[in-house]
Amino acid sequence: MGGDVLLELQQLPDDSVNCCVTSPPYWGLRDYSRCSCATSYKRDKSFEHLMPKKGTGTNLNQEANSSCPICHGTGFIEGNEQQIGMEQTPAEYVHKLTEVFHEVKRILRPDGTLWLNVGDCYSGSQKGIGGATHGKAVITDNEITKTDWSLTQLAPKNLVGLPWRLAFALQEDGWVLRCDVIWAKPNAMPESVTDRPTKAHEYIFLFSKSQTYYYDSESVKEKAVYQDDRIRDREHTKLNNTPGRRRSAGLKTNHYDSRNLRSVWTFNTQPYPDAHFAVFPEELPTRCIKAGCPVGGIVLDPFAGSGTTGAVARALGRSSIMIELNPEYVKLIEERTESKVPALTAFGVS
Repeated sequence: MGGDVLLELQQLPDDSVNCCVTSPPYWGLRDYSRCSCATSYKRDKSFEHLMPKKGTGTNLNQEANSSCPICHGTGFIEGNEQQIGMEQTPAEYVHKLTEVFHEVKRILRPDGTLWLNVGDCYSGSQKGIGGATHGKAVITDNEITKTDWSLTQLAPKNLVGLPWRLAFALQEDGWVLRCDVIWAKPNAMPESVTDRPTKAHEYIFLFSKSQTYYYDSESVKEKAVYQDDRIRDREHTKLNNTPGRRRSAGLKTNHYDSRNLRSVWTFNTQPYPDAHFAVFPEELPTRCIKAGCPVGGIVLDPFAGSGTTGAVARALGRSSIMIELNPEYVKLIEERTESKVPALTAFGVS
């Protein structure tokens, strides 16, 4: 489905989806109403005229023509005014997403789950809404809408805590927060900060629609680090503690080759060569879908991006519903799924 996420979600029936795996646009990171022709096509000589000229303040409109197949030289993508992520305050961002996930809760089956990846940011930094640059496609300051950080009551350099602000808001809206998963990134992006540790993790929250829900723990078990024969895992057979003697021949211990999935997931980010934005590493939706959706079930991603969730769902024998506002990404989803998973559909249920 292509279009505004709330409008598209409202078209889906109640209790129709098994699980939702998604990552909404991070707050203040990118202005999706700007076409990325100045960045994603920079290797194509035919788009050189759209590149900003250093020191000139040139914006995408001043030298635009019909060369770009997405924006046709305007520099802007029609219909992306409804984008999420450019709100003036964290509270507005959280409110919008709470509305979106209220609809998701309606669509999920009673035993459905939501797996939600959310990024964080710092107040008053030089990136995102509160800083000197407001999305990578913005060229001039007169196009930038700055955040008034006084509205947030946060002094500069504060970690905003957006993942937890959203998690608590969803709790208040009736979701059951079951687990906070730490996604640890061994290949995290380097930072030049000298007064705090470099951020090398993100959150993935597991929410359920009700207190009882589908969760296949067997499908996501991890390989045990060692065979667990500690006392708490032994069968109820008393040890023979006589000095110098071995355990009695009748003693049995439980040896486990696997263990329950832990709440810290360690795997690298995974770039997709045709995308100019961050994409899910395939391991992330793989774990969520295996645990949260039975084979033959339906997975929803209301912020589909490059379509990783849908591609993984189909590879695992699940159907998918993907919603994406940006036509650039819709095209990417179609190209990606045709090349990797030919049977996956970019719009609607596969």
